[in-house]
Amino acid sequence: MSVVDSVLNPPPTRPDITRAVCRGAGRHLRERGYAVVKEMTFANGRRGDIVALSPSGELLVVEVKSGIEDYRVDGKWPDYRDYCDGFLFAVAPEFPEDILPEDVGLIVADAYGGALIREAPRHALAPARRKALTIAFARLAAGRLGLIEDPGFQA
Repeated sequence: MSVVDSVLNPPPTRPDITRAVCRGAGRHLRERGYAVVKEMTFANGRRGDIVALSPSGELLVVEVKSGIEDYRVDGKWPDYRDYCDGFLFAVAPEFPEDILPEDVGLIVADAYGGALIREAPRHALAPARRKALTIAFARLAAGRLGLIEDPGFQA
């Protein structure tokens, strides 16, 4: 790559990749009928990159990985399994899929959409946890919508 090319077309940064994969994975899930929120915090203090709620009430957590280093330094993702019926990674097309564990789902995505490569194994949530998470999901989504509709409101 020439100096001119590197200035005019710099390689995407880690945050750029994360945003693109998050957007594409969210589009893919919405196409499948899920409602989606980003950055949802759970009772254990962990924050899911994407949480998706199906029409039947099933909850998925999607952890977005921007690259190999992002995946290797993150040891917290197993903590999400207690807060969903299915756990998936979402990665960019150039991510080496073979380094990811086979017992999780996988979405490959870019800024325009995604593809489900591997379905997430299911493990049903306990009814009380499902109810609490569904209420938290609804409150988060409604709160964010309220801020868009009335950004000046102070509670």
